[in-house]
Amino acid sequence: MQKSIYLLLLLFGLQSLINAQNIVLTDSTKFSLLTCSPGPAAYEKFGHSAIRVYDAAQSIDFIANWGLFDFDKPGFYYKFVKGETYYMLGLNDTFYFLESYRQRNSQVTEQFLNLNQEEKQRLLDVILTNYRPENREYLYNFVFDNCATRPRDRIIELFPGRKIEYNYVSEQRTYREWIVKYVGRQSWLMFGIDLVFGKDADNKASQWETMFLPEILSNEFQETTIAINDSVSVPLISGKHVLVDNEDVKVKANVLGTPLIVMLFILLIGVLISYVEIKKRKYFKLFDFILFLVTGLAGLIIFYLMFFSIHPLVKSNLNILWCFPFNIFVAFMLWFKGTRPVLFVYFLIYAILIFVALVLSATNIQIFNIAFLPLMGLLLLRSVHWLYRYYQKKNYKKKSRQKKYFR
Repeated sequence: MQKSIYLLLLLFGLQSLINAQNIVLTDSTKFSLLTCSPGPAAYEKFGHSAIRVYDAAQSIDFIANWGLFDFDKPGFYYKFVKGETYYMLGLNDTFYFLESYRQRNSQVTEQFLNLNQEEKQRLLDVILTNYRPENREYLYNFVFDNCATRPRDRIIELFPGRKIEYNYVSEQRTYREWIVKYVGRQSWLMFGIDLVFGKDADNKASQWETMFLPEILSNEFQETTIAINDSVSVPLISGKHVLVDNEDVKVKANVLGTPLIVMLFILLIGVLISYVEIKKRKYFKLFDFILFLVTGLAGLIIFYLMFFSIHPLVKSNLNILWCFPFNIFVAFMLWFKGTRPVLFVYFLIYAILIFVALVLSATNIQIFNIAFLPLMGLLLLRSVHWLYRYYQKKNYKKKSRQKKYFR
């Protein structure tokens, strides 16, 4: 189905390209920035931007869309994790483009660009040049080169050497804070994002950098002015209206299913198991096996992103202090008695690392998701508990040998 949609878009893109190449620009030819509101799917959470070319007299109406990608491309998911995902420019029929957003209940807003004939021609030439097979694909970057920054750059490049003033006053936020605004602080998606984002995500985003978000780009352009000369400036946007309206849909919040509640519940289970183990002198090895295996796998992903991925904002990730990749090996070593001396040293070091991570979570060096804290506490508890059990067994064996000796 995804491949069919992808091919369909390319088919409409081919027809639109044929029409685009026959455009004779007139005063009635309009170029506009389209902004699509966020949708429910993970890749729709931040909305979308595109450029529309419209001339009713010539029956020209197509969308320059830099947001196309192919799930079925060989190695797509591996390349996505590594940060080597290639998106492409497509020229889509406006009717089908708008219909797809109408079906997902997203609002589409149109802002008309205040361009003269020469600027219109240059923008059309840039779009058609970008659409050539050798130029069509680009290395996607979630923050610095995406479906919003591409239209922004193509439009701003029309005014070389001219003073551009961005008059929209937006809040100063970090990259992480901007993402929270769209994803939700207590969502599982944000839980995963916070896990792989490093301390660079807590840097303040500049006014220019915040335009990676389509809605912010729209707001910025609405207030932007372009200098004609030293004393006269004109607005970049000459008009605005809604092409597709959406309906307000109330989504019931599942408070019990949020990451924080789930992690607190897991912590409670861990505390109860530790208590029973002390009372009954038993060890529920399977619980620790799952706990350390899962956090080890998470640590492996963090390690890979830190050192091998070209994704932005994932370097210098302090979550690796508690999501330690070696936990994978520890999970299996728990089943073998001969590894206990090694595990003793490991858990001693690991407990210190978790404590350091908990201290750092109270600082602003890197913002930790609040749902991480119960999990970090549980890992610290189980590590210290294992050390306590090891010390108790060792001490018990020592006393037993002494009794036998004095007999």
